[in-house]
Amino acid sequence: MAVPPDMTVMNITGKYTMNKALSTNTDEILQLQGVGWFKRKIISAGTLYLNVKHYVDDASIEHIDIEQSLSGLATTNEDRILDWQQRSHEDDVFGIVISKTKRVPLKEIKNDWLRGGWTEDTASFDIVYTDADSDAEKNGIVWNAVQTWGFEYINGEKRHVRHVSFTGSKGEKVQSRLVYDYKGPL
Repeated sequence: MAVPPDMTVMNITGKYTMNKALSTNTDEILQLQGVGWFKRKIISAGTLYLNVKHYVDDASIEHIDIEQSLSGLATTNEDRILDWQQRSHEDDVFGIVISKTKRVPLKEIKNDWLRGGWTEDTASFDIVYTDADSDAEKNGIVWNAVQTWGFEYINGEKRHVRHVSFTGSKGEKVQSRLVYDYKGPL
């Protein structure tokens, strides 16, 4: 389901589910992140639900707080502060992840995959840009995932989308597009 036409990347607050039919299969990325076969199959069979709260705090710092649930079985929080400061987060699937997030003008993004396909309003407000690394010391595996978040028109509908440029421990490169169905306001 499409997002409301007036929704912009300045406020993506709402309820979403991942649309597997429109998204790239993420099994290769999960495997390179060290996620075992059985857990990958559970993830593949399940539905990913997101509750997104996007706001600016009293200090004028932008936040995107996300509660993720896989078919109601496991819930984790992915809270982003758009100030480009590294923060550590423990995830049930990926282990310890160190990430930072900010807004970036599209013209500053060198990677064509991360830069392309966005709606005019996403480009005009700058894209949400996040860079995440596995904590190799604690997880025993090295990987990097750079993402851009915004809106694209897919089959004529405006959708929340994330582009992922993933690099594995041996230099493997995988590009993925995650597409979400809008399910309504929080």
